[in-house]
This record gives sequence, structure tokens and C-alpha cells, in this order.
Amino acid sequence: MAPMGIRLSPLGVAVFCLLGLGVLYHLYSGFLAGRFSLFSLGGEPGGGAAGPAGAADGATVDLREMLAVSVLAAVRGGEEVRRVRESNVLHEKSKGKTREGAEDKMTSGDVLSNRKMFYLLKTTFPTVQINTEEHVDATDQEVILWDRKIPEDILKEIAAPKEVPAESVTVWIDPLDATQEYTEDLRKYVTTMVCVAVNGKPVLGVIHKPFSKYTAWAMVDGGSNVKARTSYNEKTPRIVVSRSHSGMVKQVALQTFGNQTTIIPAGGAGYKVLALLDVPDKSQEKADLYIHVTYIKKWDICAGNAILKALGGHMTTLSGEEISYTGSDGIEGGLLASISMNHQALNAESGWKKGRGMCHCK
Repeated sequence: MAPMGIRLSPLGVAVFCLLGLGVLYHLYSGFLAGRFSLFSLGGEPGGGAAGPAGAADGATVDLREMLAVSVLAAVRGGEEVRRVRESNVLHEKSKGKTREGAEDKMTSGDVLSNRKMFYLLKTTFPTVQINTEEHVDATDQEVILWDRKIPEDILKEIAAPKEVPAESVTVWIDPLDATQEYTEDLRKYVTTMVCVAVNGKPVLGVIHKPFSKYTAWAMVDGGSNVKARTSYNEKTPRIVVSRSHSGMVKQVALQTFGNQTTIIPAGGAGYKVLALLDVPDKSQEKADLYIHVTYIKKWDICAGNAILKALGGHMTTLSGEEISYTGSDGIEGGLLASISMNHQALNAESGWKKGRGMCHCK
């Protein structure tokens, strides 16, 4: 019997127990939610945010961390590109026509690579603007966390963090460069690329070849894992050009440098930039110049521009203008890319400058 003659109702006991359980559940679920949010952000309980510098407050980002994540994103995207190609189920479709009238193709490789690359970068650097070639489906989000490990080769070249305002950064992603060649199973041309521009200037570039698993990266005023070749031929250069968007480039190149000039048709802007460098990949052709005379998108060229710039090379429009990686997603003025050459003289002597009348690019 209860004290003082009070009898406990079974219903009252049950209600009391339920209320108690409710209080405990509320307290404990709040604790778990806190733990989970810390885990999701990569933090430790009581240790403060452990995410990338400035990712939480949007003030700054560390370019060295951005390089590490960009390399990882290009490799992760490349894994999807390779997996889809090897499955031989591409789900190929057309996005429409290019300005030259060719089919602008898209495959499952493009879509799945884009998702991996975009969400890895967006989860790690949520305050940074990201431009990508393919549409990002908000209903198909994927949370991909970075383990915060900067690879040893990057640490060796770039010893200290390099912070910049997050609002000054624009990321350009090409989840599958050379889609046309990808559908034709011409695997050597295919790359995945990430570029980071600060105030419109390319400063980080990553070009990854999924089928040979070779990755080139560079930071302007930082370091790189790739270098220029020891010599280039300026008199009768080997010129790499687009195999599908060539325009008048062959005629212009031959008129400029003579009939001894070798023209190398190739797919993918990433592949063409690597052709100018000392790349330890047997499938990679070598060239002295990269010329393009038709409209081209910035996600195709930004990574290559950053790498060339980091190595002392140049990529400009055919009239010698620097390319800004803000605003619109394409450029009209074609491009000329070189390294270890007198780039200004190449522009001046070639007749591409406006008014000389040799290149009718549009």
C-alpha cells in the first residue's frame, strides 16, 4: 500500500512513465543531433569546426585545400567516367547542336561524374560559386565528405596555406571533356577537369585522364606536379587542333607557319593542353602550339590555362587578350596556347590580330 493511504492508479503510473520517457527522449535526441551535425561537418565534439578554413563563415578559403579537393573531385569523377564506359551502357543523348552544327552529346558518364565532382566541392566549400558544364539536379543531391588529408605531393610543393576571400573565387568544372570521343571509345582524349579562378584569373588547374589515371595539377605562384618540355619548335611547329570544331584553323596554321607545319587533330581541350607539356603517358601526343578558332566554353579551357600560367606559359584569345573566368561561360575570340615561346610574337607575326584579315573565326 502506498504511504499516507494514497493508492496509485495504474493509468496514472502509465502516464507518468510516458511523460518521463518523453523528457528523456527530447534531451537525448538533442544530444544526438548535436553529435551528428558535428560529425557531418567534420568536427569533433568540443573541438570547434574542423572543416576547411572559412567554409563555415564564408570569409576565406585556403587555395591549398581547394587544390587537394579539386584533385580528389577530378579523380572521383574520372572513376564514374571509366565505370560507365567499361559497362558500355552510355545512355547517350543530344543536348542540341553546337554552333558548328555538330551534335552536343551527353552520356551517363557526364551526369554521374558531374554529380560526384560538384557535390564534393560544394559540400566542402559551400560559400564558393561553382560553374559546371552539366545541369545539377537539386533532388539528386549527394553528400560527399573530404577526409581533410592533403596529399604529400601537394604539401611538398606548397608548404603553407594560401587564403583568399571566398567571394573572389569561382570554380569551373568539366566532368567529361571530349564527350564526342568518349562515345566513339577514343579513350585517350577524355579528361575530367577542375579550375579555380580568383577575381577572374585562373590560379588552380587539375586535368585528370581517367583511363590512364594520370593527373596533372598546378597552382600559380605555388607549385605543380607537371613541367614544360625541354624544347619547342617555333619555326615549323606541331600544332594541335580540334578534330570536331576545327573551323579554319588548319588553313590559318599552314598559311602562317608554312607547309612543313604538322597539324594534329585531337579531341578535348584538356588533352590538347597536356600535349604541350612533359607528360609521362604513352598515349599522349606532343605538340608545340594549341590553336582553336571557334567559340569555346570556359570550363573546357580554365584548368589548362591555370596550369600553363603556373608553368610560365600563356593562353590568350587569338588577338592576344587575357581570358576572364567570370561572367559568361564562353569566349568568342578563339585561343592560342603556348609555353616556353614568345607568345606575344606568335600573336603578332601570325596575322591573327584584329585587322590583319587572316583568320575569319566567326
